[in-house]
This record gives sequence, C-alpha cells and structure tokens, in this order.
Amino acid sequence: MSRKDPHTPTIQVLERAFALLDMLAAQPDPVSLKEISERTGLHPSTAHRILNDLTVGRYVDRPQAGSYRLGMRLLELGNLVKARLDVRDAAIGPMRELHKLTHQPVNLSVRQGDEIVYIERAYSERSGMQVVRTVGGRAPLHLTSVGKLFLAHDDPARVRAYAVRTGLTGHTRNSITDLARLERELATVRATGNARDDEELELGVRCMAFGVYDDQGKLVAGLSISAPADRLEESWLDRVKATASQISTSLGYRG
Repeated sequence: MSRKDPHTPTIQVLERAFALLDMLAAQPDPVSLKEISERTGLHPSTAHRILNDLTVGRYVDRPQAGSYRLGMRLLELGNLVKARLDVRDAAIGPMRELHKLTHQPVNLSVRQGDEIVYIERAYSERSGMQVVRTVGGRAPLHLTSVGKLFLAHDDPARVRAYAVRTGLTGHTRNSITDLARLERELATVRATGNARDDEELELGVRCMAFGVYDDQGKLVAGLSISAPADRLEESWLDRVKATASQISTSLGYRG
C-alpha cells in the first residue's frame, strides 16, 4: 500500500479546487470550461460544480457564461497576508543561521532619506568587531554596502541630487567622495547584484550586501555581513546572496 504524499491534500475535492485555482492563476485571460477541463484533466461536470462553489465564495469570478478567472476574494486575502508580513520577522531566523556559519555580524538595514538605518542584527561578542553598529544606528548611503544598493536603484538624476545634498562627505581615507567614482561603483553594483564597503565607513571594517525584495519586486531592505578587513571571506558572498533570497521569498518575491 503506497503512502500518500504529505504535501497532497487528503480531501479530494480540495485537491481538485487547488488544481483549478493554480490553472486559472497561470492564465492572463478568462478561460473556458472546456479548456479548464482539458488542462486539469477533470471532467467538465466536476470542474463546473467546483467552480460554481468557488464563485459563490468569490475565489473565482465568472465574467461571462462559461468562462472563469481568479476572483477578488483572493486579492483581499493576499493583501491581508502582505500587510502581516514584516521584513524583520522574515529575516531574523535566516540572519541567525548566516551568523552561525560565518561568526560575523549580520545586519538588516532599510533606507530612510539619505541614510540607511539598521533595523536588526545578529552578532556575538566573539565576532572581533571593534565598532558595533547598534539597531537604530544610521549611516550615509554612499559609505555603506546597503546604501549603495539603494543608490544603484535610483536614476542618475537622483544620484546627482543626492551628491549635491550630502556633499559626499567621507569618514575614512577610503570613502567615495567623488560623484564620477560613485557612479562607476553603482554601475558595478547593478552589474553584479551585490555591493561592498571597503573600509569606507570605518577603517578596519569591510562589508558585503545583497538586496531584499518584496512581492512587487521593490527593494525594501539590504542584508549585509560585516567583518574585520582581513577576515572577510569571498566564499561568504554566495551565502549572503542565498540568505537575502530566502528572506525575499518569504516576502512573496518571485524574481
């Protein structure tokens, strides 16, 4: 006797309803009952009966007789789920796992105006960092790895306006204080998908970062790892990327 796949619904009518919803989700336009039956393998009368019930619940809409599409109830429920998603809640577990692998501070930051703000952190006292950026701390966009991610998503005019507003003030001898150099750096960020801070905010500290995206593909946060300049390992780059992707997926990103 074969064991049922634990990921398959145990109630047959629900399994069929899910199949119908998934099929409708894959089609941009209303679909006829005949096509629905062919695509799902369900008998037309069976599909019709289930679709009628889903229509009553507004999970399916019938724009005209004999054709179906996803209903507004799914949008309402989706918006409720989205409203309850919190990037910090989604991030803290993966951040702790990344910290266990690297033993270095892992930071989650968001943009506020011309600065990034640290909103979550995973670190230990044994990390060896001389300076600890506390949650709530701020830093200029152009001096941080996460800040560069956000600037790289701005158009050139906005980047120039940022440079004028801030004067691209530096904190260390490595800080980027020239617009042309910043623009070249941002081009690299766009090409590689990741950003670096090479002792530009604090001497002796280097960072690497990837973006965190929501269900609309919007950059909502940046995940970075910080380490003493001589301890930052290139092998961590893939792990930071995977962790940022995991958090993005939790927020509904499907890119």
